[in-house]
Amino acid sequence: MKKEDIKELIEFFNQMDMNKIKIKDGEFEVELEKFSDCCELPKPAPQPVAPAPQPLNIQVVNEKPAVVQTHKNTLNSPMVGTFYAAPSPGAAPFAKVGQKVRKGDTIGIVEAMKIMNEIEAEFDCQITEILVADGQPVEFGMPLFGVEKI
Repeated sequence: MKKEDIKELIEFFNQMDMNKIKIKDGEFEVELEKFSDCCELPKPAPQPVAPAPQPLNIQVVNEKPAVVQTHKNTLNSPMVGTFYAAPSPGAAPFAKVGQKVRKGDTIGIVEAMKIMNEIEAEFDCQITEILVADGQPVEFGMPLFGVEKI
């Protein structure tokens, strides 16, 4: 294709009601794409997104220290995985708020790599609060239960 042919093709493409065209003629190949309206869309998107997370982050930050300050003693996850409060769906949970547990009692299960690991109480205590939901992912050292030592 000659330079004049390409200019003519661009003029024709600009008049058409399409955004993209690809032409191949033997070894010659040209691809044209319009960017008229698409470049203006990303500008408004960050404005509503930026203010929204700030209040949410402030609330989350304010809540976490309150939990840490309320519970001097916690039973923590010994591994990364998914926490389960009961031995099977629909079964009674291992530990409830107000329940007294002895060292070695099972208080939950953490599934890691398809292996169910029973989590045992590290000391005699009374459960004061359950800090994670059933089926929630947990990290190593993450508090699972707020407790009072007995």
